Amino acid sequence: MTPLLLSLLTAVPCIYWTGGAETRPAIEAAAITRLCVPPEQVPAWASGPLTPSPLSEADLKARELLPSPGVAARSGLASPTRMPWVVAGGWRMMRQPSGHFAYVVPAGKAALAIAEAFTYGADAVVRIDPADLQAAGAMAAFLETIPAAELTPVADVAVVDDGSPVTGEVLNLLARRNLLFRIVSAPVPDAPITIRLGTPEYPAAEAAEPSAFALKIRGQVTDERRALRIFGSEVVVGRLTAAGGRARLQLLNYGGREIEGLRVRVRGRYRSAKAYVAGSGPLAIEDQATGDDATEFTLPRLVTYAAIDLE
Repeated sequence: MTPLLLSLLTAVPCIYWTGGAETRPAIEAAAITRLCVPPEQVPAWASGPLTPSPLSEADLKARELLPSPGVAARSGLASPTRMPWVVAGGWRMMRQPSGHFAYVVPAGKAALAIAEAFTYGADAVVRIDPADLQAAGAMAAFLETIPAAELTPVADVAVVDDGSPVTGEVLNLLARRNLLFRIVSAPVPDAPITIRLGTPEYPAAEAAEPSAFALKIRGQVTDERRALRIFGSEVVVGRLTAAGGRARLQLLNYGGREIEGLRVRVRGRYRSAKAYVAGSGPLAIEDQATGDDATEFTLPRLVTYAAIDLE
């Protein structure tokens, strides 16, 4: 079974807003073009250039609520590692590619939520804190400038999804560790490694020990054959797509702080790279080096989101 091509001409998530048409100047100043408002407010917006989409509170609540993205504090929880606990919803969107999602995010999280939904091509609505209006508008406007592409998601392993919570946690774990996967309903012959919980090779009990399970999968894939490696950060999650000698790597920084000099390794030989970095625009890639079957480079800075096109 061959994965379908993924269209990266993805709609930027709709921003849910209840401020009323009197807030039009603030919305226009933030350069927001995709707005969802309660149905009763739509007529009041009719006189301006922006026509919001109607969305009731009931419709918003009917969508699957995604967690506010970021890094969660886990005080009082014993852990064998000091690895930050990244809260990311990308695996949920991959699990339900035709799903309808919603975020209700506190101040400071709007830009990351918008970028996360865009990265995974999800139908999502983001209810933001009014304090994030400018940040949300800036991220949405930036994402609209990224060129479209038709590329196939790259995966190191296949995961047979039985819909159970424990398998969901495996998907969550793999995503956070940048062990790229694709979700299948049954084992497929073209996958070098297929994870199916409940088999002798992957007992369900193993998934209860996340670090050990991740090390097992990493060892089976091997670092040399991994499609994506990110060095020096445990809070950056990537999604890689490729086809026809081209690739696009999208990076999300869940840590909330700017990262300088992020080193990345991508499987495959690429001669050129172009980076689109939110908050910076196009940036030159530094220290690009191509080996036998991999390309390494340094992204100068990453605040929230970046897309790197490789050819």
